[in-house]
Amino acid sequence: MEDKVLICKDCGREFVFTVQEQEFFEEKGFQNEPTRCLDCRKIRRQHNNREERKFYTVNCDECGIETQVPFKPTGIKPVYCRDCMQKKGL
Repeated sequence: MEDKVLICKDCGREFVFTVQEQEFFEEKGFQNEPTRCLDCRKIRRQHNNREERKFYTVNCDECGIETQVPFKPTGIKPVYCRDCMQKKGL
């Protein structure tokens, strides 16, 4: 194996697909080479994370203040605001 020069499909710049990256892809069983450079992959990941993350508005079970959490509360476990979580050492 040797380093490969690929073209990013988003920005059109060349990037190197190193031997170490190729070995990692092979180890993980990935069939395809990357189509984006590292910068464009990072941007895409950040963009996807923002879109997928949904926040829910709830009242803190300790102090009653309205807060937002990144999960849908089930009512089984208490939900705390950031301040109360820190006070409890969570």
